[in-house]
Amino acid sequence: MLIKSTHKNATKEHQITDEKIYYGRREMLKNMGFLGVGTLLGGGANAGVFDLFSRDEERPSVFQRDDLTYKPEGQALEELTPESKIISHNNFYEFGAQKNQPAELSQGFKVDPWKLAISGEVEKPLILDYDDLYSSFDLEERIYRLRCVEAWSMVVPWIGFSLADLVKKAKPTSKANYLAFETLYDPEQMIGQRNRRLGGGINYPYLEGLRIDEAMNPLALMSVGLYGKTLPPQNGAPIRLVVPWKYGFKSIKSVVGIKFVEKQPPTTWNILAANEYGFYANVNPKVDHPRWSQASERRITTGGIFDQNRIDTQPFNGYGEQVASLYSGMNLRKYY
Repeated sequence: MLIKSTHKNATKEHQITDEKIYYGRREMLKNMGFLGVGTLLGGGANAGVFDLFSRDEERPSVFQRDDLTYKPEGQALEELTPESKIISHNNFYEFGAQKNQPAELSQGFKVDPWKLAISGEVEKPLILDYDDLYSSFDLEERIYRLRCVEAWSMVVPWIGFSLADLVKKAKPTSKANYLAFETLYDPEQMIGQRNRRLGGGINYPYLEGLRIDEAMNPLALMSVGLYGKTLPPQNGAPIRLVVPWKYGFKSIKSVVGIKFVEKQPPTTWNILAANEYGFYANVNPKVDHPRWSQASERRITTGGIFDQNRIDTQPFNGYGEQVASLYSGMNLRKYY
């Protein structure tokens, strides 16, 4: 059985503008004999429908689940960002700092075999291989807003499992106050890691972190897919973090390590420019980036780059009801 979460501030599927297109794909799969209307394709990065006929016989082609749908309550009408935009407008400097480069320069990225190591202050260290990412936890689909620190945003139908479930499985000790995340370091495959100019001047591997209470919040997601497919490499295949109330750079991609630690871990953008990118990175329209306003954002929809689609930014990206209590008493201008 899959978990069907119900959070009031998330987007309803039946309110999505292009639901006919989205459900049309699901109906096609259903008519082809795959009983899970929300089928997740379980193979190489961004597997497609016709990959079902050329897969390893020892690995399931699809996860036939009847309840892969996240249906929360109460949210204003929002348009789902087209898949073509989500997979072509990316920040993933390991494959280039320009928005188009990750999609262009990540083709051929190998995600199988894969190892995700869970270590540190835990009673049960884990190593999850590629197949474990899809079979060890209940998968669910969640439609989340994604707000970039650069003041653009998307609405993305992610597929994944609750980060809290992984935390519980590892059984953290009393010393585990934070989770430290690490991206794959593979300069041979990731051109931005071996070319400093192309990779934005970052010292790799990419690092991120969360407080353990943030990691345990039901909204925190480990994503293995989007739009009913496995993640494409430019979006963080095969597994990435999604923290929808924080700016997008906190949602680290292609994760190979999660270490439970006692002290606040270093994070890549905080190391690079601490005055611009704080550890918490909660979406806050009242705290501007030093070089631009955060009061509004350009929602990426079907329009082109010059179609502004400006909307007001919401505190915690609209998820305040679920997460504001985590920061009770904190000065969110100081702890930005």
